[in-house]
Amino acid sequence: MNHIVPDMKQLVFATNNSHKLDEIRQITAGKLQILSLSDINCHDEIEETGTTLEENALIKAQYIKDKYGFDCFSDDTGLEVEALNGAPGVITAVYAGEPRCAHSNMQKLLHELKGKSNRNARFRTVIALISGNEKHLFEGIVEGTITEAARGVNGFGYDPVFKPIGYNETFAELGDEVKNTISHRASAVERFLEWLDDQRNSTPCE
Repeated sequence: MNHIVPDMKQLVFATNNSHKLDEIRQITAGKLQILSLSDINCHDEIEETGTTLEENALIKAQYIKDKYGFDCFSDDTGLEVEALNGAPGVITAVYAGEPRCAHSNMQKLLHELKGKSNRNARFRTVIALISGNEKHLFEGIVEGTITEAARGVNGFGYDPVFKPIGYNETFAELGDEVKNTISHRASAVERFLEWLDDQRNSTPCE
């Protein structure tokens, strides 16, 4: 199915995370043209001051819309661990503090779960789209468990310690080709693309 909408072929993805940018471009290949912040000459660090994933995603998208005028989208992702009452959640990227370090975040998570039998967790991604004057949110979730130790070398973030339900491998062991069909971000993007498709196919009221 062709997801390209004539007036939305290009969208800015409001992120400074090169891993996210590459992943989104792989997922949407042939469906949308994604512009990076550097493509629009934006080198700002957008402060994420929200208390929820939804708020942070909207903050980043709104910043680009207000300052640069582009229709754009952004995402925020949280790892929510059942035994930790949903932590790290909105502070997933800085769980071990600044500066951001994936290894330190994983080590803190494994330490917090040491001795706990319940290792259920989920990744949740929220995409915020600002199109014209409209704002839309799209959510994607993947359920899984946290492993006892990091495994695999692919992916980024917590991928080496997250094992999705139905698989014996972590995201980092599965690799991008598999991850990008089952992940939280892939799920959110699919809902996002379906919405764009609906807008393209909708007939204006007379």
